[in-house]
Amino acid sequence: MAITSANQLELLQTAEAVAREKMIDPDLVVEAMEDSLARAAKSRYGADMDIRVSIDRKTGRATFTRVRTVVEEVENHHAEMTVEEAKQYLDDPKVGDEITDEVPAVELGRIAAQSAKQVILQKVREAERDRQYEEFKDRIGTIINGIVRREEYGNIIVDVGRGEAVLRRNEKIGRESYRPNDRIRAYIKDVRREARGPQIFLSRTAPEFMAELFKMEVPEIYDGIIEIKAVARDPGSRAKIGVISYDSSIDPVGACVGMRGSRVQAVVNELQGEKIDIIPWNEDQATFLVNALQPAEVSKVVIDEDAQSIEVVVPDDQLSLAIGRRGQNVRLASQLTGLDIDIMTEAEESERRQAEFAERTQLFVDNLDVDETLAQLLVAEGFTSLEEVAYVEQDELLSISGFDEGTADELQARARDRLEEVNRQALESARALGAEDSLIEFEGLTPQMVEALAKDGIKTLEDFATCADWELAGGWTTVNGERVKDDGLLEPFEVSLEEAQHLVMTARVLLGWVDPAELEGSADEEGAEDGAVGDEQAEGGADEEARV
Repeated sequence: MAITSANQLELLQTAEAVAREKMIDPDLVVEAMEDSLARAAKSRYGADMDIRVSIDRKTGRATFTRVRTVVEEVENHHAEMTVEEAKQYLDDPKVGDEITDEVPAVELGRIAAQSAKQVILQKVREAERDRQYEEFKDRIGTIINGIVRREEYGNIIVDVGRGEAVLRRNEKIGRESYRPNDRIRAYIKDVRREARGPQIFLSRTAPEFMAELFKMEVPEIYDGIIEIKAVARDPGSRAKIGVISYDSSIDPVGACVGMRGSRVQAVVNELQGEKIDIIPWNEDQATFLVNALQPAEVSKVVIDEDAQSIEVVVPDDQLSLAIGRRGQNVRLASQLTGLDIDIMTEAEESERRQAEFAERTQLFVDNLDVDETLAQLLVAEGFTSLEEVAYVEQDELLSISGFDEGTADELQARARDRLEEVNRQALESARALGAEDSLIEFEGLTPQMVEALAKDGIKTLEDFATCADWELAGGWTTVNGERVKDDGLLEPFEVSLEEAQHLVMTARVLLGWVDPAELEGSADEEGAEDGAVGDEQAEGGADEEARV
């Protein structure tokens, strides 16, 4: 095949036809042709030459040129020349300049033409893949309609217009099955670049799929008047969705249900009959959880914010309803709130309270040498430790029915004596374990704390200064998506994370590891940031401090 005037326009016509068919830019096809012709020319003139081809976008004329670069020292005579040699082409040549001269067009034999065709097809295929990726990557998080083409090992291949997508077996709802040419609606979960082209992954089990379906059916959600705050699904079986309205005149639950349930029923039909509980979202976690556990009734809720867990007390006859079939109800409520939920009956909670009451009663009986009745009276009034009895204002003891000044003095004296004895024993134990005076005399650590640290091998102030705050106060880490408790050395003594951090930093300052001025500077910056917090957050912090 020769590039002659007879087929010059044919090049452009071919490029435009391929571009229309593949829906890509015609210039990309022409560039692919230029590249393929250049490779064919190199095979004719020699691989060492830098042959380039330019196709005129109007006439289709292909121009073959040889390019030589000006260099200081020539290594390839076919593609390079010295500055002196370049002077016959340029008036003032410099290193890096390019000298071009036209060479005759080549005759493409059968093999060369086939090679050129393969290059063009490859370039067009790459351009088509790029176009598909650019088109679908911006549609992640949206719903798309497609036509089922075939099934491969349980995965559904879906025609989505300008490409094919995959609905994996584990992304299908329950046992739903599809046949070729069935219409399907799914959520675009991910789009990835891969060697075989862009891969579009669909899902019908993702919680976001349900949220997008509600957005399509409920205009108030689309307009932003109602917001979906949380979704939890057991695909094909049951789901819970938390919604909130930013317009007090619109009921979010009613709007999502629709007239005679028309809106929610449309979503249910799409999800193969999946039952949907629509729950009003509330900023108060306890209130939201009570709503999420419906239809079960809840007697009491106790939240542990540090552990991100929650205890729910329900009437004895409501336990099975709260848990649900195979734990479905409580599992969905947990996903919806993001908390670990522990459900117990009123009888179980009563037993636990009685056990705690008995344990604290025995503590006072053993350490204050009082009878059980008096110990129970202290526990009933809210006393939980010897420290509270020893150092509380005497008026609080005198407010207990039957307590006079002499009884209060005697109880506090016994409590202090017992605490001194416990401290003395702990100090002796710590010294026996090898604890040094630098740690024992460090302000902020009690003898019991020093003993606990020494048992773990922390025997000097230097050892203590190397500890992390969470090692002392404990904390929570996420492992494989589950929250795991990290026990702290000083956690039994109710040392908070902030207190542990303060103790460690104080130790580092005493040892000269940290400059106090740096600490003051960072504290000032934190204070400035805290000062920028809104009134609402400031009030919330004050309330939290008051609770503590």
